[in-house]
Amino acid sequence: MSAWALEARTNRVATAIAVREMTVRAEKERVLLMHASGFPEDGPRAGTVAVFHDVTELRRVDQVRRDFIANASHELRTPLTSIRGFADTLSNSKVPPEDLDQYLDVIVRNAQRMSDLIDDLLTLSRIESDAANLQFGSVDIHRLIETVAAEFAPRFREGSISVAIHGDDVPDCRCDRDAFEQVISNLLSNAARYSNEGSQVDVRLEVQGDRVEVSVTDTGIGIPKDDLERIFERFYRVDAARSRALGSTGLGLSIVKHLVRAMGSEIQVESELGKGTTFRFWLQIA
Repeated sequence: MSAWALEARTNRVATAIAVREMTVRAEKERVLLMHASGFPEDGPRAGTVAVFHDVTELRRVDQVRRDFIANASHELRTPLTSIRGFADTLSNSKVPPEDLDQYLDVIVRNAQRMSDLIDDLLTLSRIESDAANLQFGSVDIHRLIETVAAEFAPRFREGSISVAIHGDDVPDCRCDRDAFEQVISNLLSNAARYSNEGSQVDVRLEVQGDRVEVSVTDTGIGIPKDDLERIFERFYRVDAARSRALGSTGLGLSIVKHLVRAMGSEIQVESELGKGTTFRFWLQIA
């Protein structure tokens, strides 16, 4: 008998139905919704019927949605407050000419931060709704990495960070060119953000059977062990103050994870606090 039919039958004969939600901890924590009722309706109770529904995934999705709304609101409110405050100051008072550029710079910087955040949210939304329309083809990933690294060269020079690309003899891989470029861009941006002056960043390509392993390693500040499982969550930051100061939206690694999965792979991370971090994933040889 189905859970629905059993519950419907119980409703017809029961004097009362008890509804409870409970958490069961076994190998994994599960959330169960229980409907229980005694029968028959009249006379001594002959027994109790209980129906359990596993609502773990529903509750997890609800929590993710609530966290996302709260985090997105907070991330947008912070730059919006700065923009409004400085704009009000400019419109309601006479600002000394020597301070005008500073005020305008704050407004422009925070407006750009909001724009970047919205762009990342839209990108993540497209990926998660399978609207990314990935176009798989044969891609020279070494050359593409060189192109992306060249775009980041001024940023790495500014931080006195050295970059090296290894594995120029690897074959072309089957992937989406734009998705792969965005993955490498986000990983290099992440390495630049969390590396101190004089650090080293290495991008390695290594053939492993019919796949190529792509890894990005830095000798930066590293990630605490307790944070490793959460760094791919939306808006999660290990060092929130440093991330915001450096322009991070908190969505880059979440975008990386979803794009890598969309290309049929998984991304792994290894890190040691104070010594550096390695991200790696695999692509099929074309």
